[in-house]
Amino acid sequence: MTRTILLDSGPLGLVTNPRASAPAAACGRWVVNEIARGAAVLVPEIADYEVRRELIRARRTAGIARLDAFIEQVEFLPIRTPAMRRAAAFWAEARREGRPTAPDPALDGDVILAAQAATLDRAGVIVATTNPRHLARYVAAELWTEIV
Repeated sequence: MTRTILLDSGPLGLVTNPRASAPAAACGRWVVNEIARGAAVLVPEIADYEVRRELIRARRTAGIARLDAFIEQVEFLPIRTPAMRRAAAFWAEARREGRPTAPDPALDGDVILAAQAATLDRAGVIVATTNPRHLARYVAAELWTEIV
């Protein structure tokens, strides 16, 4: 079975970071190794949005170029209507249970990412993240460092 890995904004920010920090380098090696093992690595549109908006705000044109170049090397997962409808259901469910993943007025990228993963018609889907707590309620999600 081919594994499909969706990158949350944490790992996406690390792998496209121009600074050669140890975590950024490790994340880059991890992505390369996963691709070499046959995994499909996808950048969900919501993760791109979260990383890109900060790069734009900070006027980091080199970071935007690195993000664009990385997306060209992997697969981009656009947000589609079924995912947004599932995200709305996840959002409502979390609030009915008294366990929201973000404040009520927030867009709540976590439920959108979870819904993108949940509606993806592929086997072995997992979200690679730096904080699996909110996402793991809905879909398979692990710290990127623990996906082997």
